Amino acid sequence: MFEFHADKERYFEMQLSNSKEYIIPFIKPYFDSQKELKVMEIGCGEAGVLKAFINEGHKCLGVELSEYRVDLAKEFLKEDIRKGNVQIINKNIFDFNVKEFNKQFDLIILKDVIEHLPNQRVFIRELKRFLKPQGMIFFGFPPWYMPFGGHQQICKSKIAAILPYYHIFPKSLYKGMLKIFGEHDDTIKELMEIKACGISIERFEKMVKSENFRIERKLHYFINPIYQYKFNLKVRKQARLISRIPFFRNFLTTAVYYLIKSD
Repeated sequence: MFEFHADKERYFEMQLSNSKEYIIPFIKPYFDSQKELKVMEIGCGEAGVLKAFINEGHKCLGVELSEYRVDLAKEFLKEDIRKGNVQIINKNIFDFNVKEFNKQFDLIILKDVIEHLPNQRVFIRELKRFLKPQGMIFFGFPPWYMPFGGHQQICKSKIAAILPYYHIFPKSLYKGMLKIFGEHDDTIKELMEIKACGISIERFEKMVKSENFRIERKLHYFINPIYQYKFNLKVRKQARLISRIPFFRNFLTTAVYYLIKSD
């Protein structure tokens, strides 16, 4: 496991910087810059991404399943919570009371979340119930077939954490390799769940269109913006030619950003 995974304050600052410098500029042209938005982030973690939107003057809601990460978010955002700028809720989004927040949000954020969720098509469909008319959804995620699309970087073994592409091996072989590397059963279980939910660029776009969403903007990265903060790598957009080659592009694209809107 990389050390920043354990240093939650540093990880919070990474997510804040990534949101300020890349996510907000990606969505900003599609919203009135003078308007206060209501923003919901699903799977907000420590709420670093959301903090950038709070700093822009927007009213925010963070929803997170992990009680531990919710406690951290409440600590990092305690002043904003006190001022009423943000609310953090410890909840499984599939158990969420939609009626309480029906049609309330201008923007929903899912950063590194969709690839962890089962029933992705149903989930995308249900998001419409939270959106105001003309509301939009931001998705950022690593395509499954990219070098570390299996999130194997969470492994304790240094070899297991930096070895690319082996997550796409058949389940039995992948699981066997993780055991050889000495990974804990809980880590293996988590990685197997991610494998079951892994999503490609093509499948994501197909699901979005099948649920009557329109893709307003998309951007594919050869070097994920978050890698600038994690590994000091220069951010690079994917070459236009590669980004247009179905399936093959997944192997060389470490992150995709999408902004979608209901037709």
